[in-house]
Amino acid sequence: MTRTEMPMTVADAIRSRRSVRNYRAERLDAATIEALLAAAVRAPTAIHMEPWGFLVIQEMLLLHRISDRAKGLFMAEARREHLDRGGHDLDVFESPDFSVFYNAGTLIAICATRGGPFAPADCWLAAENLILTATAMGLGTCVIGSAVEGLNAPDIRAEIGLPEDAQVVAPIIVGVPADAAPPTSRRQPRILNWLGR
Repeated sequence: MTRTEMPMTVADAIRSRRSVRNYRAERLDAATIEALLAAAVRAPTAIHMEPWGFLVIQEMLLLHRISDRAKGLFMAEARREHLDRGGHDLDVFESPDFSVFYNAGTLIAICATRGGPFAPADCWLAAENLILTATAMGLGTCVIGSAVEGLNAPDIRAEIGLPEDAQVVAPIIVGVPADAAPPTSRRQPRILNWLGR
């Protein structure tokens, strides 16, 4: 499936972007993924370092194995740190049927391939470009923070061929939404100070 036309403005994409957690079983084609990656690398980058690399996984069995590993690591961390549930049901992570990737057919992991204090921030800027471009294409996305530790685990790194100098920073699932995501609200900006106003 190819989706490269973008009828939305940037402002429309920002307002309509949702974290999608239910996908149709349609595989994204290489042209669509390449368009998303091309948008990602147009992100601002400190000192023009471009410290990012991209890992694309579309093998469902591999995604399930990574999900199982990530769930175990995430729950161990949650127990160790006594994480506040923040309104989320963490018990779902203990279900063998639950996938942290919500059965999406494509995972794009943005990785920091260089060190330095700005590399993670640069990767997140690339992530936002990718996410907004996907929204403009009519695709859904969701950042899967619970998968970071699993993707960076030595056994998974070896299986996915992640180079030694790379660290997964922003795992993002991408696909065709199975249904419309509900509207969301946001708080008004909290302005801590506005000097010279």
